[in-house]
Amino acid sequence: MRAARFAVLFGLVLVAAASRLVPHPPNLTPIAAMALFGGAYFPDKRAAFLVPLAAMFLSDLALGLHRGWPVVYGSFMLIVCIGFWLRRCRTALRVACAAVASSLLFFVVTNFDVWARGSLYPKTSEGLLACYAAAIPFFRNTLTGDVLYSAALFGGFALLERWWPAVREPTLR
Repeated sequence: MRAARFAVLFGLVLVAAASRLVPHPPNLTPIAAMALFGGAYFPDKRAAFLVPLAAMFLSDLALGLHRGWPVVYGSFMLIVCIGFWLRRCRTALRVACAAVASSLLFFVVTNFDVWARGSLYPKTSEGLLACYAAAIPFFRNTLTGDVLYSAALFGGFALLERWWPAVREPTLR
């Protein structure tokens, strides 16, 4: 039973990662939702980090790695940790809050990196604010993607658990 559950979890993450390869608006991707989902569902914490990050890396090989990849991957590792918070209670409200928190975390961390390592903005508080302000249009897509893909992954898996006993979480007796 555990093998079927793991295979379905793994497959959902891979399908989500593959969706990065189809045309989409900038930042409207499933990556943060995959990290959140991995943290919430994979019982082995190593798999919770490894599966979403490996899926992201595979899609990045097709898309091309970028200069800020270490910070992006680090932010997704933090999002996996937010997913750990969902392990005991995965209600729609908690998933929605975690998706919004994931979007905010990604926005703050990655745009700080753009400001700190880039040359577009002066290294002042005004420059940092300008960097964040310039990124707001992308944040809308990030938030939309994180919420929609989280709803699809968490909701879809909840339905699978209901309809297919082999993927249900093992219960202790």
